[in-house]
Amino acid sequence: MEATGRSALYVCCVLLILTEVSSELIHIPSLVHHGIEGKSMLLSVATRYPLEDVEIQGTWSHTRPSGTRTTLVTFTKEATIINMMYRNHLLFKEPNVSLIIRELNHEDEGDYHLNLNIQFNNQTGLVIKEERTVHVTVDVPVSSPVIQKNPSYAVVEDKANATLTCSVERGTRVVFQWLRDNQTLGASYRYHFTQDNSTLFISTVRKEDKGTYHCVASNAVSQGLHSRAVDLNVYYGPYNLEVNSDQGLRTGEVFTINPGELVFFECQADSNPPNSYVWISKSRNATQVIYEGPRLEVRSYKLAQAEEYLCRAFNNVTQKQDETQFTLVVAKYLAGKEKHIQEGSNFPPVAAVVVSSLFIISCMLLFFLKRTCSPKRVLMSIYNRPLSEQKRPHRSGHEDATEDFGIYEFVSVPGKMESAQASCRSLARLESVQDMHTTIYDVIRHVPETPSHSLLE
Repeated sequence: MEATGRSALYVCCVLLILTEVSSELIHIPSLVHHGIEGKSMLLSVATRYPLEDVEIQGTWSHTRPSGTRTTLVTFTKEATIINMMYRNHLLFKEPNVSLIIRELNHEDEGDYHLNLNIQFNNQTGLVIKEERTVHVTVDVPVSSPVIQKNPSYAVVEDKANATLTCSVERGTRVVFQWLRDNQTLGASYRYHFTQDNSTLFISTVRKEDKGTYHCVASNAVSQGLHSRAVDLNVYYGPYNLEVNSDQGLRTGEVFTINPGELVFFECQADSNPPNSYVWISKSRNATQVIYEGPRLEVRSYKLAQAEEYLCRAFNNVTQKQDETQFTLVVAKYLAGKEKHIQEGSNFPPVAAVVVSSLFIISCMLLFFLKRTCSPKRVLMSIYNRPLSEQKRPHRSGHEDATEDFGIYEFVSVPGKMESAQASCRSLARLESVQDMHTTIYDVIRHVPETPSHSLLE
């Protein structure tokens, strides 16, 4: 009697709890199941009531995506009835009312409904109803994806478009994802995707589109599978053209090198394919191509002054070009130039000597020409010297020596020596010379008024 009372009390307590929280009577771990075609699927149900103290009645039904609903199983605690159409395809597990679907196929997709009525013993008329719906999908696992590129050759930036298509041989409800250099790509004003992301369309192609592309394919029953890498080659540039050198000192666009130094300059630009490089020298408004190629060799001793150089890069595919210029200066050139200017402003010593010599020679020539073309007059002053010592003419008797003091003038006259006034014995010997150009010297005495005056003069 006492045991019967305790049992009744337990049932009442359980019933009270389960009535207040009816969702705890049954539990389905997942309301969405993804099945693999050809495999079995278990729709598991966990019951949370004592089976021996209740009566149950329920059904499993299937609603296809088209909306058609079919009852699969009808069951009670004592009996189970499976639809004859699915007898070999379904397995009902008692006592937890779980359902197994064998060898899934596409027709098994849809919603599976569990309707369960629960009535506890000794509680006639109180029925608890539980319902659950499980969504089932059936998919085919995804095979390795493959990328097709169009065009297959390299494309030119700003001129061409590119299309990449990812496909799989097997797989249902495949989701595609695109990566460039392992970075996920999303839609943009130049990147366009089809609805399932299987195709990537790039319009128009640019430099930044160059890289390695992968596509990733997945579905509900397959983890992401990566395709093999596909490279998109883009012809672009030239960009960021610059001139570099391991020698000399660079300040902005000016390179300063040491005298006698051999310097190499490298012209570089970001481009694909490599550019054609041309070096141009600009000096005194004259421009000329001096070398073709990325590397220029300059010998400083060949530089007469600071010179400007220009490097021009040209991409034969994109038909684009860029150029940059710099100035090359030899160290100490400016100081040397200023010194040269200062020295050039002074009259060179050698030039002064030459000019002076020419002037002296010219004067001497004029002097000799003048003497040659005019009569010669020679003034001779005799001071305190007897005329007898100067080979004066012989005189008879003794005369005072003071009478011989004076100025004697020798006049040369072209022609015969016929003058009777010649008083010099030494000159008399020339009388025998019969020459038209014989010069006769006459001695003319000029006696000054006083001896003191003649000395001062």
